[in-house]
Amino acid sequence: MISKIQRRNKIKTRIRGKISGTAARPRMTVFRSNKQIYVQLIDDLAGVTLVATSSKGIGEGTKSEIAAKVGEAIAKKALEAGITEVVFDRNGYLFHGRVKSLADAARNGGLKF
Repeated sequence: MISKIQRRNKIKTRIRGKISGTAARPRMTVFRSNKQIYVQLIDDLAGVTLVATSSKGIGEGTKSEIAAKVGEAIAKKALEAGITEVVFDRNGYLFHGRVKSLADAARNGGLKF
């Protein structure tokens, strides 16, 4: 029997084999824990994180509402850094719930992916 973590890692490996971030179009990766959600824009060629934000310190609400606020925040930071296009990496999670809320809010904030 394969565990949840092994299943997610298998999906994650498959996704990462197909996508990669550059300085012009960084990879936007999402990590969600039970309480928080984190997002980074990564240039894989240079191996550096360009912009990052998380749900720590963001107000109250449901987890999906907080994820949407994080999506707006990452879009704002990315635009300030001169980044308009990204490659979305859902990191093995289903594109549903908090991950979808974050992605939709980032799109509404001005990021293209």
